[in-house]
Amino acid sequence: MRLSPSRICTTAILVLFIGAGAGCSLVGKVRAKNELNEAAKAYKEGHFDQAEQHAKRALSLDPTNKTAAIFIARIIHQQYKPGVEQPDNVQKARDAIEAYKQILQNDPGNEEAYKAISVLYSAIRDEQHLREWISARANDPNQTNEKRGEAYAILAGKDWDCSFKITEQPDVKVTAAEGKVNYQKPKDPKDFDTIQRCVTRGLEEAETAIKYDANSESAWSYKTNLLIEAAKIAKMNGEADKAAQYEKQAETAQQRATKLAEERRKKEEAAEAAAASPTP
Repeated sequence: MRLSPSRICTTAILVLFIGAGAGCSLVGKVRAKNELNEAAKAYKEGHFDQAEQHAKRALSLDPTNKTAAIFIARIIHQQYKPGVEQPDNVQKARDAIEAYKQILQNDPGNEEAYKAISVLYSAIRDEQHLREWISARANDPNQTNEKRGEAYAILAGKDWDCSFKITEQPDVKVTAAEGKVNYQKPKDPKDFDTIQRCVTRGLEEAETAIKYDANSESAWSYKTNLLIEAAKIAKMNGEADKAAQYEKQAETAQQRATKLAEERRKKEEAAEAAAASPTP
């Protein structure tokens, strides 16, 4: 079948546009690479603003460039100064968080971005968003059991810390003349409600973490510590028998945690020995 002159002309134009588009795409990628090289150079010299601009231009030239997106997030992150609570510095941390979230939109499995966001939320003491961030992974059915278990273990650890900060206060932790330690309710009833809420939720999180990963050393460790907190609450309520039961459960959990820690150390030592041994 012969094409008419007009059809031939149309086809030729389409081919021309396709070729031009491919050429532009290639040029864009080359220019993006050059911008990233400039970004790396400026970063090494400590010129973070320039580095950020170069990285952003690279991403605009090549929106599919994952390296450019990572560069942007890392550069902004580097400008954040931990411990400095000035508004502009805290905003820099939030800008870095948003940059890392952009990475995760295109690369959901990027662990660097996920963990960096967790670190930044913790650094600026945004506990609400941090808990929401970790909870999202804990409840995400698309994550592996190991990652969900790790997330639940982190949440359990936060709830243990919530209780421990109150139960170890001098007016709560009482040392008797014989050297024995006892616990009494905090003066503020709200504090007692807090430790009960945190311990109850924390134990549920620790159990869920173990359900997803029975070999999670951190989950068993936090379960141990939370059971000890539960024993403290029982002592505050004058329930000696209940406290003893919690302490016994804590000993069992601690044994499991200790065993897992020993297994981990043996694996690490074996790996170090293998790495140190000369290859034939």
